[in-house]
Amino acid sequence: MADLTKEDILKLAKLSRLKLSDAEVSEFQKEISEILGYVKMLDNADTAGLKPTYQVTGLKNSTREDVLIDYGMTPAELLKNAPVTEKQYIKVRKML
Repeated sequence: MADLTKEDILKLAKLSRLKLSDAEVSEFQKEISEILGYVKMLDNADTAGLKPTYQVTGLKNSTREDVLIDYGMTPAELLKNAPVTEKQYIKVRKML
């Protein structure tokens, strides 16, 4: 099992922008150590002779036919429903 220190958990919490109580730090220290121990076990799995599995369905280039649906409205009619428009677009506030 990979033993993580309290400082390791606090560093992970800081990187994740999480605020953890002391009880949560202890809990996550145990849980994440167990998870890493399991991953370490998987490192020892014998995969010699196995081909990589990229996909399991067997489908190749599965696409559908594009179908144009006419809803009976023009773009100009649809823009009349928008609260604010500019040119031929719906204008929204800047989101950053």
